Amino acid sequence: MSRKNAQKTGIDSLSGAPGLNELLKKADLHRRAEAQVLSAIPQELAQGTRFVSCHEGELILSAENASKASRIRFRQHEIMERVRENELFQYVWKLKVKVAPPRSRERPVNKKEPLSQENARLLKEEAGHTKDAKLREVLEKLASHVRD
Repeated sequence: MSRKNAQKTGIDSLSGAPGLNELLKKADLHRRAEAQVLSAIPQELAQGTRFVSCHEGELILSAENASKASRIRFRQHEIMERVRENELFQYVWKLKVKVAPPRSRERPVNKKEPLSQENARLLKEEAGHTKDAKLREVLEKLASHVRD
């Protein structure tokens, strides 16, 4: 084996693996089928809708929320009529819509608001009325975190 052949990396080194080419072909077929199905769905419903599968005449879609899933179900006859125009989906007789919320999004960072003058005054006042020394220390330390 030459040195060049031994240094293959990335997709080139995997292309000889049994089954990988088959998997890539299936992924490409799924991508093309999804594009065709989404083109048959009305524009306002296509965003956030995904093609899941088509097996034995049952077309399965997923929508990002229940509202959109209901609207797709309401227009299912119109959608199936458009989908059947494609040779791949000519035998579709049933449309099933599942709700699949989008994967978790990044949560916004919670900003800590600085303590107002009024709240700091109230904390100091409460610290003055507290008999527990440790609690008094904590309340006074909290009161010191006042915005300028």
